[in-house]
Amino acid sequence: MKTVITVIGKDKTGIIANVSKTLWENDVNILDISQTIMQDYFAMIMMADISSMKISFGELKEKLELVGETIEMDIRVQNEKIFNAMHQI
Repeated sequence: MKTVITVIGKDKTGIIANVSKTLWENDVNILDISQTIMQDYFAMIMMADISSMKISFGELKEKLELVGETIEMDIRVQNEKIFNAMHQI
């Protein structure tokens, strides 16, 4: 199963490190990353494989949202199928 993770907020150091560390700690494999900085704002989208994850999807979502609060970024986690369905309407 795949998930789409988006991270948006004011640019600062450690954003990718904090997000990828949380994914690594929970056995989530990052498949692809695209990120850009527009003026002072950071935007990143990740595709990750969660098939080896030992926690539930909801727990991963809560952990990443907590990371987002800690580093003052908006982090959203969506099932790939839901993400794709939302963008086909």
